[in-house]
Amino acid sequence: MYEEEDGVLAVKLARASIDRAVMGTPMPDIKIPKKFLQDSGAFVTLSTYPKHELRGCIGYPEPYFALAKSLIRGAEGATKDPRFPPLAESELDKVVVEVSLLSPPQKIKAKNPKDYPKIVEVGRHGLIVEQGSFKGLLLPQVPVEYGWNTEKFLSQTCIKAGLFPDAWLDSKTILYSFTGDVFAEETPRGNVVRKKLDGA
Repeated sequence: MYEEEDGVLAVKLARASIDRAVMGTPMPDIKIPKKFLQDSGAFVTLSTYPKHELRGCIGYPEPYFALAKSLIRGAEGATKDPRFPPLAESELDKVVVEVSLLSPPQKIKAKNPKDYPKIVEVGRHGLIVEQGSFKGLLLPQVPVEYGWNTEKFLSQTCIKAGLFPDAWLDSKTILYSFTGDVFAEETPRGNVVRKKLDGA
């Protein structure tokens, strides 16, 4: 569980990394606490303001890097999300920055795939679906924002992986869950708040 001050720092670090990636400005002198030097997964999401349409989202679900590095790399990557044109300097003050600080993914154990909806909690869990070379991830805030129930969340994660919506019922499909603390700017470069997720 990350505190409010951790979220403010994480967003500040992501925002500075975005500015550097787009404008080439040097990173400000940001003091990195020990907690941010521990390996942790993280995602950085950019959304247009005020419409809140996705503008870029890149991150690392696994704790491959120290949290600070995961945030910096995720932020830089979000400015060049291959689904969108590269973020322009003129857009910097027209997007809000959101960070998701993640727990390590854990394999979901169920005797029968039909039990997954009883185990997965909307508003608490993020999901990773894996089948062979197919893999998809959705962050914990996504089903809340779209108003999905658990089965819809499972199906949409399968679609994200390039699978059929009911692939979560296939015994060959492996599911992982993780949790996250989500913090975001209320306005571009504005106040940072924790996003409350139903059920979290």
